[in-house]
Amino acid sequence: MEDFWNWQLTLPSALISLAIGYLLGSIPFGLILTRMAGLGDVRNIGSGNIGATNVLRTGNKGLAAATLLLDAFKATAAALIAWKLFGEDAGIIAGFAAFIGHIFPVWIGFKGGKGVATYIGTLLGVAPLMVVVFAVIWLAIAFTTRYSSLSALVATLVIPVVLWILGADKIAAAMAIMTVISFWKHKANIARLAAGTETKIGAKG
Repeated sequence: MEDFWNWQLTLPSALISLAIGYLLGSIPFGLILTRMAGLGDVRNIGSGNIGATNVLRTGNKGLAAATLLLDAFKATAAALIAWKLFGEDAGIIAGFAAFIGHIFPVWIGFKGGKGVATYIGTLLGVAPLMVVVFAVIWLAIAFTTRYSSLSALVATLVIPVVLWILGADKIAAAMAIMTVISFWKHKANIARLAAGTETKIGAKG
């Protein structure tokens, strides 16, 4: 933990990294894609979320997959751009900012998604091998329970622990904060999981 507070960033580079991440992260691809496909406002169905899981409830698997990829890659792009410009620490900050931008996008009144795809995208940018860990955990839980929310919650809970064990303290700290925020955004899902009323993967509307 000795290097935890030793962030290699100037204030201007940190601010630029935050701006890059937030602006890219706040692009609401789920809303854009469903409207372009003539499916209306995805916020009016299911959970009202703009993420891939809710887009899947339109019945269009292709759009859901595209939403997942774009929501992930916008965080990856932010992390890689900032890393290229200012170094690894800037990449971590930009990925984190993309996550925040997805959840609180300026373009649609700060009411965005729950951040799972951008969480994965940030990992892809700053710790790509952890995406495999995330995927294995998500698939295992999803296969046995068919609950996307539970799968994501368990995976996001494990990732910071694994990163910390591996000595990636800064990334672990950023992902841990993102995990806490993700749990807060999933509070309604957690309540439904406890009540046994959570919507399962593949269910419409």
